Amino acid sequence: MRSDGPFSGSALRVRPVVLNPPPRPLRRYLCRVAAGFPSPADDHLEGPLDLNEHLVEHPAATFVVKVQGDSMAGAGIRDGDLLVVDRAREARDGSIVVAVVDGELTVKRLRKSRRGVRLEAENPAYPAIVFHEGKELVVWGVVAHAIRSY
Repeated sequence: MRSDGPFSGSALRVRPVVLNPPPRPLRRYLCRVAAGFPSPADDHLEGPLDLNEHLVEHPAATFVVKVQGDSMAGAGIRDGDLLVVDRAREARDGSIVVAVVDGELTVKRLRKSRRGVRLEAENPAYPAIVFHEGKELVVWGVVAHAIRSY
C-alpha cells in the first residue's frame, strides 16, 4: 500500500478527515436489523447519525486510506476498503497498523515478542516482515475501522 505526499511513486491516496464537515446526518432507526425475519413494528426513526462521532476519536490525527491488495484478507480487510487510521492511538502487540517499510505504506498486524518485532500479513501468500537491528520500523497509525462498499 502506498501513499501520496512524502512517499514517491504512489498508488494510494491518504486523505485527512475533515475536522468541521458540513452536517450530513444519516437517518437512524431505533431497531436493530435481524438476520432473520424483520419485525413490521420496528419502523421508528431514532434521529440523525453522524458517522464522525462513531468513527473518529482524534480528529486532528485521523486519516482515511484506501487498501490496495489482499495481504490482510484474513482480518476482513479487502482490496478497495477504506481504513480509518488513528495516528494518536498506541500501537500494541496484535494491533493492525499502517507502517512505513522501505519508504512505502503498508497495512499489517504488528507483533512484538522477546525475539523482536515483525509485521504479519493475514494471508499465507505473504511472508512476515521481520525487523532486525538496523532496519527501521515507523508505525504511521493504528487502524481503527474498515469501511467496505458493496
